[in-house]
Amino acid sequence: MRFVDEAEVRVEAGDGGNGTIGFRREKYIPMGGPDGGDGGDGGSVYLIAVENVNTLVDFRYHAVHRAQRGQNGMSRNCTGRKGDDCYVPVPLGTKVSDSETGEVIGDLTKEGQTLLVAQGGFHGLGNTRFKSSINRAPQKASKGSEGEHRVLLLELTLIADVGLLGMPNAGKSSLIRSVSSATPKVADYPFTTLHPNLGVVSVDDLRSFVIADIPGVIEGAAEGAGLGLQFLKHLSRTGLLLHLVDVVPYESMDTPVEAAKKIIHEVEKWSDDLANKPRWLVLNKTDRLPEDEVDEHCQAIIDELNWTAPVFKIAAINGNGTRELMFAIMNFLEEQRRNHSEQE
Repeated sequence: MRFVDEAEVRVEAGDGGNGTIGFRREKYIPMGGPDGGDGGDGGSVYLIAVENVNTLVDFRYHAVHRAQRGQNGMSRNCTGRKGDDCYVPVPLGTKVSDSETGEVIGDLTKEGQTLLVAQGGFHGLGNTRFKSSINRAPQKASKGSEGEHRVLLLELTLIADVGLLGMPNAGKSSLIRSVSSATPKVADYPFTTLHPNLGVVSVDDLRSFVIADIPGVIEGAAEGAGLGLQFLKHLSRTGLLLHLVDVVPYESMDTPVEAAKKIIHEVEKWSDDLANKPRWLVLNKTDRLPEDEVDEHCQAIIDELNWTAPVFKIAAINGNGTRELMFAIMNFLEEQRRNHSEQE
């Protein structure tokens, strides 16, 4: 499923170093002449597209990126050192615009592609540069120019890495709320999400993924009942499915095993590709069971479903078990990406 992620970032190129005024002062050479060196150019700011970054979430915490200032010139005609450039990693597919003017600066679509977004300042000139036949001892040097400062708007079309499967009230919206800053509707009664909810999960610096709670599946979804066709089509684009099951459903609802089997049936009817996609079982709402009965109750569900893929026990409402689940997902997705890169 495609969504647009946006972030604003301020980029500041380094100023150019100033030229210096200097004169040779050596014994027996009273008229040594000027020897003031030029300054160094300021560093520039570049965006660079990298495969291992797939969201813009890190720009919420690092909103300003600066390149280094050029060093001032020195005597003996020594030029100041150039300021280091600043390279800012962004996901593939990032569109870059000037936030104030709306001008599109460029798109980063290939691994390693760079885009200059703030030019470093030009170096100042030392007084050696101003020596002439009529001015043998110039007392003049120029300052380096200022580096560019600008605010950029970054836009990224996201494709959800993880899709949530589950009957209404399985806890999909609660899970999204628990692990991201998304705020989907959550209630203590069965309801079906009518609009997609998207969450960006950050597990570490430059380690994040997109998780989507898309409108819930009901019986007959593969034939188009409810929002099923739209839902199942979007799930086909994800890298991993989480099948959420309410371990303690309302009395009027299906048992956990019955609810799980209905979802599995709809997925298998939709397509073999979707049915064969990696799918983990997430047993939710374990907080509603006595602590000493959780393992036995969950194992009974696993056994009856004959489930062999990974299984996680969580309580999305209080976050219990969700951290371990998110790190496992991140590791799995990174392994997927490495395998994909090796095959290309």
